[in-house]
Order: sequence, then C-alpha cells, then structure tokens
Amino acid sequence: MAFASAVDLASEVTAASAFGMIGAGFSSSQELKGYLQAVRTKLNISEHAPVPIGIGFIGWILDKTESSDDPRIENILKEKPVAIWFAFGVDLGKYIAQVRTFDAKRDHKTIIFVIVNSVEGALQAANEWKVDVIVAQGIEAGGHGGSEAPPLLSLLQAILHAIPNGPLIVAAGGVSTGSQIAALLTMGAAGVVLGTRFLFTTECTYPPEKKEVLIKANLNSTTRSLAFDEVGRTMGWPPKHDGRAITNNIIHDMQEGLDVRERLARFDASVASGDTSRLIVWAGVGVGLTQKITSVADVVMELSNDLISALKSASGLIV
Repeated sequence: MAFASAVDLASEVTAASAFGMIGAGFSSSQELKGYLQAVRTKLNISEHAPVPIGIGFIGWILDKTESSDDPRIENILKEKPVAIWFAFGVDLGKYIAQVRTFDAKRDHKTIIFVIVNSVEGALQAANEWKVDVIVAQGIEAGGHGGSEAPPLLSLLQAILHAIPNGPLIVAAGGVSTGSQIAALLTMGAAGVVLGTRFLFTTECTYPPEKKEVLIKANLNSTTRSLAFDEVGRTMGWPPKHDGRAITNNIIHDMQEGLDVRERLARFDASVASGDTSRLIVWAGVGVGLTQKITSVADVVMELSNDLISALKSASGLIV
C-alpha cells in the first residue's frame, strides 16, 4: 500500500488496537523519517520509545537505494519502528541480516515480517532468514505478489503444515470481512493482514476519483498484470511477480495488441486530460465486498464485531 497508506491511516489503525503499516515505496529516508516522527506526535509516543507501526520495503527498490547516497534501512532503523516488512526481492536475506546486525548493537529488536507466495519461500524465511512473522499471501491479494501464488486457503494450509513450529504465520490476500478473519484464525493463522479494506477509509491517501472506482467495483473487477506497472513506469519486479488492480482501459489497450510505447502514450494523454478511464487503482478481489467510505476506527470496530460474532456462531456447530 505504498501509494495509499501514510501517517493518518497507519496511526489510526494502531490507535484502534490493530497494527498499522506504511509502505516505503520510493520515498526518501527524510520522507520516511518524517512519517515516523509524525506518527510519534499523533500517538503521543516519547522520543526514545519504539514507534508502534511497521515500515514496508520492496526488495528490488532496496537494490537501488541501499547502494545510493540515501540508503533507507539504517536511517529508518534509527527511528525505532516496531517492525520492518520485506517483500518482492531476489535476495531479501541480505536486508534481513542488515536489520539483525544493526539491532545487535542496541536493546530494541525490530520485528521482521516477510511476505511469501509459496511453501518453499516460507521455509526459507523460517529456516534460513529466521524471520519473526511470515505473511502467507494468496493470489487474491491486491497490489503486487507472486503471479503463481496459490489461493490463500490452500497456501496457508500448506505453510502451516510445513512449519508447525516457528515464526508466526499470518494470512493475506482478498480478506475484507470479520467472518473471513474468523475462518483464517480457526485454520491456525496467528493473524490476518488487510490492505484493500482500508482503501475504503477517509484516511486512505487515494484521491476521490480512485475511491469512486473502488465503490463501484465488484468481485470480478480486478485483473493481475504487469500492464499497470508498464504504463505507471514502476517496472523492476522479480520474475513471476505482477500486480492486481481494477480492470480498465489500461488492460483494454493491452488486449487491443498495442505495444508499450502506444499504451504509454494513451496513459499519459489520460493523465494530462483528467480522463479517469486509465487510473491505476491497486485492489484485491475482496474489493467488491465494501461499498462505502468510513473511518479507520469504524472499519476496525466493524471487523472486530463481525469476527467475534462469527466465532460465537461457529462454536454452535460443536455438539
């Protein structure tokens, strides 16, 4: 959620007793430090205490930034976020090791999340990288992920079977309701990650025109493709990775057989004219389960209430 979640959304999620994340995306170290300092202020966190949110880094972007004159990881670790999230790189292990080395020199220990799309990836994260939390991301997820990932229910079950003892395993991909969370927890997930559901909030940084697209979407409104990244000029993803977003003229242009140059011309013309038929709106398949914009606090309360209700109802199945 690098283009949708910033200070207000992450802070309000944490304030509501969940755990907020900010996607680093292409932000500079100074920008990211500013976000963390703003979260400190909003949540009234003292200067030397850990900041109760996570910062999410994309591996292939780190491959560029960490050898630049503005390396991100060490600068952000100095601000003491509670967690760091790594995803989508060919060698995430070296960045995990960097965090562990930095933390070895101080009392604060950063919780490390890593997103995986296969059992093999989960085993590497658990046994080689020794991460704290494995995020099992199914093919239903919005934004980016493994293009060959299994559906979440199958992937989660397989990872739980392969790693009965080890890091916490949380579920991600297409989750939008409390009853879905209940189902995943009863399967054995230690927690659940939601992204798309929080796009439908006043705190989400998506502009109004993108939120209008979300409200009108249904369960068949998304497509996985690199076409969105090609016109958005965000290519660099590892092999067998792509992104899920709302289907629109970006996909139709590709289906017409237009080459990248022609599709870029159409995309740029749409941006220049204010045409909304080629907006890049990252979202998962659960986008069709929500039709209104509310506050983060209301979303967390609704999810919590529905979760508890579903668990209570399920208990009645046991005779």
